[in-house]
Amino acid sequence: MLYIEKDIDENIKYLDLRFKEFGDIVKRKFPIGEHRETNLYISYIDVMTDRAFIDELMDILMIDIRQVKPTSDELKENIFDALKNGGLATADFFEETDFEKVIDEILAGNTLLLIDGFDKAIILSTKGFPRRSVSAADTEVVVQGSKEAFTETFRVNTVLIRRRIRDTNLKLKQMRIGKRSKTDVGIMYMEDIARPEILREVERRLNMIDIDGILDSGYIEQFIEDDYKSPFPQMQMTERPDKVASALLEGRIAIVVDNTPFVIIVPTILASFYQSSEDYYQRWEIMSFIRIIRYIAGALAVCLPGLYIAIAVYHPAMIPMELILKMSEARQTVPIPAVLEIILMELAFETLREAGIRLPSAIGSTLGIVGGIIIGQAAVEAGLVSPIVVIVISLTAICSFAIPNIALVAGYRITKYFIILLSSLLGFFGFWIAILACLIHLVTLKSFGIPYLYPFVSVKQYGLNDIKDTIIKLPVFMLRKRPIFAKDSQKVRLSLKKNKKEDIN
Repeated sequence: MLYIEKDIDENIKYLDLRFKEFGDIVKRKFPIGEHRETNLYISYIDVMTDRAFIDELMDILMIDIRQVKPTSDELKENIFDALKNGGLATADFFEETDFEKVIDEILAGNTLLLIDGFDKAIILSTKGFPRRSVSAADTEVVVQGSKEAFTETFRVNTVLIRRRIRDTNLKLKQMRIGKRSKTDVGIMYMEDIARPEILREVERRLNMIDIDGILDSGYIEQFIEDDYKSPFPQMQMTERPDKVASALLEGRIAIVVDNTPFVIIVPTILASFYQSSEDYYQRWEIMSFIRIIRYIAGALAVCLPGLYIAIAVYHPAMIPMELILKMSEARQTVPIPAVLEIILMELAFETLREAGIRLPSAIGSTLGIVGGIIIGQAAVEAGLVSPIVVIVISLTAICSFAIPNIALVAGYRITKYFIILLSSLLGFFGFWIAILACLIHLVTLKSFGIPYLYPFVSVKQYGLNDIKDTIIKLPVFMLRKRPIFAKDSQKVRLSLKKNKKEDIN
């Protein structure tokens, strides 16, 4: 470990060595004091710092300290006085002696200040790099509710959360992960609500990450998830500050990662992926109905193609005779088996979906709709597929769009092919084997110790309280208790006495 020395020239020599071929670093050395006998050195990376702040600092150093005698102790005292009582009274700065930490701070956008004869570096918080302003959410659009979304700036994202929870119990533990990227990662939680054992496990898993760079929160997710072999997401990613605030108030933990607009929420359960922020902003009857539709759509998105194959190929007797005749007539010109027909159309729609995502938004949405219609109609007219298959695939795609979480949809897309495969081999028997295998996997899956299918698999242990906010959503005043994520001592979040209504005469 190398430390700052009193000889400023030795310090500058080492910094020049470490920042060799750094075309964007700014280095200034100038004398101060009554006889200008003591040198002062300032260094920062251009564009990553607030230049107005730097200019103000330079003015103070040149004006307020010009008459300081060149004695180390007096310089130290007077420079601190200038920083504290001058034009930078609100500045954030600290002392540092470790050279590696000093270099990390410069690379993070802060400014280094060295004084000859002073064996400590002064680090000034001057981060001011270009950043994207707060805009509307792209992936989690709501009709009613906040339009704000996270940005790629760590501090902006933490502030967006603190705006919604003005409580001293909202804590932020900050660390840096990545030997080269040194990415800022923050753990946000409610100290009096979050379960300490879950918090410790989150910290342990994050501290175990040893990689050269973290470029997105997706890296963190893959490192700390419970079962990397599962196609189902075991933590929730969101770009909405209101959703993170709601999760924190339930006792869950948020992981904020610099350079990404997506925040990780842990632990999570399957029911969380069917919930939207908008569910809590509108009337409970309407949102309960919509939630039921989402669950039905989710089941159809996974099961419909496999169910069609099982019935059409192995059990046509289950279909009314008139429909069987129409399906047989439509398939007379189709040269490929029904299984291959389904798989080819699924792959065609998957390709269209990916193409629509990669193209600009206006063109992409048009391609997804028009392309699907054109390809489906052309395939039917050419006799390559039957009309019923186009209907099945289209309905499957539409149902997947009704699920409010992209990560869960991706898991369903993989699971769908597993069900198609077993249904094509064993018919209804294979279909139900696939469904049972998926259910067994979901039952055994956990997220930081919380059952993935909670509360459906834990009714006997935890009661019926959390059922009120799963398939249906009861009125807010009936959701008196927090879910399983919170401490037992903080389960109650709503006082009925304080919210009791009285008639007006």
